Amino acid sequence: MQAVLNLYDRVIALLSGRIAEGAALLVLRVALAGIFWRSGRTKVVEGSWLEVSDTTRFLFETEYAGVPLLPSDLAATLATWSEHLWPALLVPGLATRFSALALLGMTLVIQFFVYPEAWWSVHMIWAAMALILISRGGGVFSLDALIAKVRK
Repeated sequence: MQAVLNLYDRVIALLSGRIAEGAALLVLRVALAGIFWRSGRTKVVEGSWLEVSDTTRFLFETEYAGVPLLPSDLAATLATWSEHLWPALLVPGLATRFSALALLGMTLVIQFFVYPEAWWSVHMIWAAMALILISRGGGVFSLDALIAKVRK
Protein backbone atom coordinates (compact mmCIF):
# COMPACT_ATOMS: atom_id res chain seq x y z
CA MET A 1 0.00 0.00 0.00
CA GLN A 2 2.86 2.37 0.83
CA ALA A 3 4.33 1.83 -2.66
CA VAL A 4 1.05 2.91 -4.25
CA LEU A 5 0.91 6.02 -2.08
CA ASN A 6 4.52 6.87 -2.93
CA LEU A 7 3.81 6.46 -6.64
CA TYR A 8 0.72 8.65 -6.26
CA ASP A 9 2.78 11.34 -4.50
CA ARG A 10 5.41 11.31 -7.27
CA VAL A 11 2.77 11.59 -10.01
CA ILE A 12 1.06 14.47 -8.19
CA ALA A 13 4.41 16.23 -7.72
CA LEU A 14 5.13 15.87 -11.43
CA LEU A 15 1.67 17.09 -12.46
CA SER A 16 1.77 20.08 -10.13
CA GLY A 17 5.18 21.30 -11.28
CA ARG A 18 5.88 24.41 -13.33
CA ILE A 19 6.21 22.55 -16.64
CA ALA A 20 2.89 20.71 -16.33
CA GLU A 21 1.14 23.86 -15.12
CA GLY A 22 2.71 25.88 -17.94
CA ALA A 23 1.53 23.32 -20.52
CA ALA A 24 -1.99 23.35 -19.06
CA LEU A 25 -2.07 27.17 -19.06
CA LEU A 26 -0.86 27.20 -22.69
CA VAL A 27 -3.69 24.87 -23.71
CA LEU A 28 -6.14 26.99 -21.72
CA ARG A 29 -4.92 30.21 -23.39
CA VAL A 30 -5.30 28.69 -26.85
CA ALA A 31 -8.74 27.28 -26.02
CA LEU A 32 -10.14 30.56 -24.68
CA ALA A 33 -8.54 32.57 -27.47
CA GLY A 34 -9.99 30.20 -30.07
CA ILE A 35 -13.53 30.75 -28.84
CA PHE A 36 -13.34 34.50 -29.20
CA TRP A 37 -11.15 34.54 -32.34
CA ARG A 38 -13.62 32.35 -34.24
CA SER A 39 -16.46 34.60 -33.11
CA GLY A 40 -14.51 37.65 -34.25
CA ARG A 41 -13.89 36.13 -37.67
CA THR A 42 -17.65 35.72 -38.19
CA LYS A 43 -18.06 39.48 -37.70
CA VAL A 44 -15.82 40.64 -40.56
CA VAL A 45 -16.27 40.87 -44.30
CA GLU A 46 -14.93 37.68 -45.87
CA GLY A 47 -11.44 38.20 -47.18
CA SER A 48 -10.84 41.28 -45.04
CA TRP A 49 -8.86 41.54 -41.86
CA LEU A 50 -11.02 43.76 -39.63
CA GLU A 51 -13.75 45.29 -41.81
CA VAL A 52 -16.97 44.88 -39.83
CA SER A 53 -19.65 43.22 -41.96
CA ASP A 54 -23.11 44.60 -42.59
CA THR A 55 -24.57 41.46 -41.01
CA THR A 56 -22.66 42.21 -37.80
CA ARG A 57 -23.88 45.79 -37.77
CA PHE A 58 -27.45 44.54 -38.28
CA LEU A 59 -27.12 42.05 -35.41
CA PHE A 60 -25.85 44.75 -33.07
CA GLU A 61 -28.79 46.99 -34.07
CA THR A 62 -31.38 44.26 -33.50
CA GLU A 63 -30.49 41.07 -31.60
CA TYR A 64 -27.70 42.60 -29.48
CA ALA A 65 -29.52 45.89 -28.91
CA GLY A 66 -29.72 45.21 -25.18
CA VAL A 67 -26.06 46.19 -24.71
CA PRO A 68 -26.29 49.47 -22.80
CA LEU A 69 -24.40 52.72 -23.13
CA LEU A 70 -22.86 52.22 -26.57
CA PRO A 71 -24.31 53.00 -29.97
CA SER A 72 -24.74 49.76 -31.92
CA ASP A 73 -22.23 50.72 -34.63
CA LEU A 74 -19.52 51.46 -32.04
CA ALA A 75 -20.37 48.29 -30.09
CA ALA A 76 -20.06 46.19 -33.28
CA THR A 77 -16.66 47.66 -34.08
CA LEU A 78 -15.33 47.35 -30.53
CA ALA A 79 -16.56 43.77 -30.19
CA THR A 80 -15.03 42.78 -33.52
CA TRP A 81 -11.66 44.34 -32.74
CA SER A 82 -11.67 42.98 -29.19
CA GLU A 83 -12.40 39.46 -30.40
CA HIS A 84 -9.25 39.72 -32.50
CA LEU A 85 -6.90 41.68 -30.24
CA TRP A 86 -7.29 39.88 -26.91
CA PRO A 87 -7.05 36.35 -28.35
CA ALA A 88 -4.03 37.40 -30.42
CA LEU A 89 -2.32 38.50 -27.20
CA LEU A 90 -3.55 35.51 -25.23
CA VAL A 91 -2.10 32.79 -27.45
CA PRO A 92 1.57 33.82 -27.01
CA GLY A 93 0.85 34.82 -23.42
CA LEU A 94 1.43 38.56 -23.74
CA ALA A 95 -0.50 40.62 -21.18
CA THR A 96 -2.23 37.36 -20.25
CA ARG A 97 -4.01 38.57 -17.15
CA PHE A 98 -5.25 41.76 -18.78
CA SER A 99 -6.33 39.93 -21.94
CA ALA A 100 -8.21 37.33 -19.91
CA LEU A 101 -9.82 40.11 -17.87
CA ALA A 102 -10.99 41.79 -21.09
CA LEU A 103 -12.47 38.51 -22.34
CA LEU A 104 -14.14 37.95 -18.97
CA GLY A 105 -15.68 41.40 -19.31
CA MET A 106 -16.95 40.54 -22.77
CA THR A 107 -18.33 37.26 -21.43
CA LEU A 108 -20.24 39.07 -18.69
CA VAL A 109 -21.67 41.61 -21.14
CA ILE A 110 -22.82 38.78 -23.40
CA GLN A 111 -24.25 36.92 -20.40
CA PHE A 112 -26.19 39.79 -18.88
CA PHE A 113 -27.29 41.74 -21.94
CA VAL A 114 -27.36 39.39 -24.93
CA TYR A 115 -27.83 35.72 -24.00
CA PRO A 116 -28.79 35.51 -20.30
CA GLU A 117 -30.04 31.93 -20.68
CA ALA A 118 -26.57 30.64 -21.65
CA TRP A 119 -24.83 30.80 -18.25
CA TRP A 120 -24.73 27.10 -17.38
CA SER A 121 -24.24 25.85 -20.92
CA VAL A 122 -21.53 28.24 -22.12
CA HIS A 123 -20.62 31.41 -20.26
CA MET A 124 -19.73 29.81 -16.95
CA ILE A 125 -17.06 27.75 -18.73
CA TRP A 126 -15.66 30.85 -20.47
CA ALA A 127 -15.66 32.75 -17.16
CA ALA A 128 -13.88 29.89 -15.37
CA MET A 129 -11.23 29.74 -18.09
CA ALA A 130 -10.65 33.49 -17.90
CA LEU A 131 -10.54 33.47 -14.10
CA ILE A 132 -7.87 30.77 -14.06
CA LEU A 133 -5.73 32.83 -16.42
CA ILE A 134 -6.33 36.00 -14.41
CA SER A 135 -5.29 34.28 -11.18
CA ARG A 136 -2.41 32.13 -12.50
CA GLY A 137 -1.09 34.16 -15.43
CA GLY A 138 0.25 32.72 -18.65
CA GLY A 139 2.61 30.20 -17.10
CA VAL A 140 6.17 29.31 -17.96
CA PHE A 141 5.42 28.98 -21.71
CA SER A 142 4.36 32.60 -22.19
CA LEU A 143 5.88 35.86 -23.33
CA ASP A 144 4.90 37.27 -19.94
CA ALA A 145 7.25 34.76 -18.27
CA LEU A 146 10.01 35.54 -20.75
CA ILE A 147 9.63 39.29 -20.17
CA ALA A 148 9.66 38.76 -16.41
CA LYS A 149 12.82 36.68 -16.70
CA VAL A 150 14.56 39.31 -18.84
CA ARG A 151 13.53 42.10 -16.45
CA LYS A 152 15.20 40.38 -13.46
